[in-house]
Amino acid sequence: MERVVDFLKKANVYYLATVEGDQPRVRPFGTAHVFEGKLYIQTGKVKPVSQQLIANPKAEICAFMDGQWLRVAGRLVEDARLEARESMLEAYPSLKAMYAADDGNTQVFYFEDAEATFSSFTAAPEVVEF
Repeated sequence: MERVVDFLKKANVYYLATVEGDQPRVRPFGTAHVFEGKLYIQTGKVKPVSQQLIANPKAEICAFMDGQWLRVAGRLVEDARLEARESMLEAYPSLKAMYAADDGNTQVFYFEDAEATFSSFTAAPEVVEF
C-alpha cells in the first residue's frame, strides 16, 4: 500500500469515480492519507460525492504520472471517529481553511477490499491488494 500512497501523493491529483443512480460521476481529489494502516480520503458531507458514497460505497480512483497510471478500486467506508478526521487535517493543513475535525461537515473514508493496479503502455500491469 505504501507504493500506492506514494504514487497518489506524487501525482498530486487523482480522479474519484462514484455512481449516482445509473450515472457515473468523476471529480478531482487530492487527499491520500494513511491512518491506522488504511488508505483514507476526505470530503465534505454537504457535497454530492458524500451522498453517492453512502448510497453505494463502491468507488474507484485513477491517477496518471510519468507515463504510468494507477487505478484503485474498492469500497470506501466512512470512519466517523474524530481521531480519523483530525489525522487527515494534520496531514493536509491547507484543508483547515475550509474544514475542522468537529465541524459536522468533514468526512473521511478508507478503502476496504481494495485492488490497486499500476499500468503503463510499456509494461505488464502490477496488482496490489489491501
